[in-house]
Amino acid sequence: MNTPTELSSTLDAARIFFVSSSTLPDGSTQIEWLGSLIIWLLIAMSMISIGLITAALISHRRKIIMPAATADSFLRSSSITDARSVVAADGSDFARIAKAAIDTLPLGRSGAVDAAEQTAEECAARRFRSIESLNVLAQISPMIGLFGTVYGMIVAFQTVSASGGQADPALLAGGIGTALVTTFWGLIVAIPALLAYAMVRNWIDAIMAEALEVTLRGTAQAASHSSERGSHS
Repeated sequence: MNTPTELSSTLDAARIFFVSSSTLPDGSTQIEWLGSLIIWLLIAMSMISIGLITAALISHRRKIIMPAATADSFLRSSSITDARSVVAADGSDFARIAKAAIDTLPLGRSGAVDAAEQTAEECAARRFRSIESLNVLAQISPMIGLFGTVYGMIVAFQTVSASGGQADPALLAGGIGTALVTTFWGLIVAIPALLAYAMVRNWIDAIMAEALEVTLRGTAQAASHSSERGSHS
């Protein structure tokens, strides 16, 4: 079991991750409000990052972008009319891409391909914009951390200057601690946000490519079946 002294030391060690403070020549401590503000700003940004990552993972699932049931039904469509009815009742991105291809199919298959590709690009761009805040967060947080690093080093150098170049290491600990902790929190925010942004973006891109491929294949099959029926009649 930890003794009260050990517990106090542990709490003091953990405290530096949340509050920036400096030691005065008389041994007392004072809170560095700007350094603490930077730390808490980065902590708040880390919470926002968690929320954005969770929202991105939920909003860009495969079953939302390209429901398997809709894609399978579309591929099994025996005519253009059947294919249109399959996607008409679905609000997914795949349904939008497929509907664009079907609606322009009377103008020729090349027109249907162009319409499907343009719609897929528009859907992908819309989804990319929805996760751009993650990228912004990943870019800004290290800059804020760097600002805290610079501020902490300024505090440390001011301590050295005030002591005539003979500062006690304990007096320098506050400024150096602020510099390191703000860098730490900046990276804590940036790394998961940047990783999630890259993963979700690649995920969206892969599903959109698959949706486009299924759309073109299904549209060609439905058009072929309709042509065969027309020739038989």
